Amino acid sequence: MSVPSRREDLVDLEGYHSASVDVEVRLNTNESPFPPPPAFVTALQSALAEGALNRYPDRAALELRRAIAHYEGVSVEEIFCGSGSNEVLECLLLAFGGSGRTALVFEPTYALHGHISRITQTSLTRRQRGSDFALDPTQVAKDVIEVQPSLTFLCSPNNPTGNAESNDVVHSALEAGDGLIIVDEAYGQFSSESAQELRGGENAERLVIVKTFSKTWALAGVRLGYAIGDPEVIAACEAVALPYHLSSLTQMAGILALAHVDEMDERVREITKERLRVSEAMSTMALRLWPSEANFILFKPSDRSGHDVWERLVERSVLIRDCSSWSGLEDCLRVTIGTANENDRFLKALEEVL
Repeated sequence: MSVPSRREDLVDLEGYHSASVDVEVRLNTNESPFPPPPAFVTALQSALAEGALNRYPDRAALELRRAIAHYEGVSVEEIFCGSGSNEVLECLLLAFGGSGRTALVFEPTYALHGHISRITQTSLTRRQRGSDFALDPTQVAKDVIEVQPSLTFLCSPNNPTGNAESNDVVHSALEAGDGLIIVDEAYGQFSSESAQELRGGENAERLVIVKTFSKTWALAGVRLGYAIGDPEVIAACEAVALPYHLSSLTQMAGILALAHVDEMDERVREITKERLRVSEAMSTMALRLWPSEANFILFKPSDRSGHDVWERLVERSVLIRDCSSWSGLEDCLRVTIGTANENDRFLKALEEVL
């Protein structure tokens, strides 16, 4: 007997992935370059030793949600947690997307917004950003009016371009339609502006902000993300989430991480400082750089193919993200800000290649 055929709309679907290469310097996946604080690791070890891992985790993740709600200054009913921010996005699309509904994205942007839309059978409408990748509030409003999407995705700062969306853009999108406006703030702690400033205003019940512990909290391996939204939106996400989808380990780690806010803030300052240093060094090379408010920089070689530069960096044991084949990003590359030593290795290798 043969394997049953997969869904026709997914026949040519490829899984989301980034290159896995054995190198000394990995600057391709936007993780934190620093491990969690030692005090956090010690506390997590103690919690694990005392935890009842033979029992199912708290299905509602109440203690974790209370801790995040306190940190964000909202009620526990406004917090939904998932296994990484990608599961949060999936639950939003399961609850508010699906057959006969449309999601709107502005590309280039985070590929999982469109990828998960397709998996959930949500129609996808793409609008292109300009050469500077910024969005115009008036044009965004026109696009929302024309498409009338059930969900509009805005990524701020935008991955992979690094620019933050102004709250004017978010406000225009909220006013123009009646669907959810989802602002993905995975890199929000590196930016000076957050859509949370709009949550008390008109149409705020349709605004959802998605965040993650993978970047500034240095917990990419734990897989924890969350949404801040209206209680009705949060309840809809809980209804479609699988039972016990957040492990006891994930819940413990999230709670304990929130006891180390000062260390996390210091790391944001250090990475931001390094981003400026790396940008200034790159600005002297034969490159086009785009301003970034995230923990990465998008750039384009002036006189050679991006993929060629990527390959030559790998030869020097430095791995960055090759975006050169992506629509709207021809010959572009993205480098994550690492430790000072990693950044020095990257800059030296890049200078040699160019």
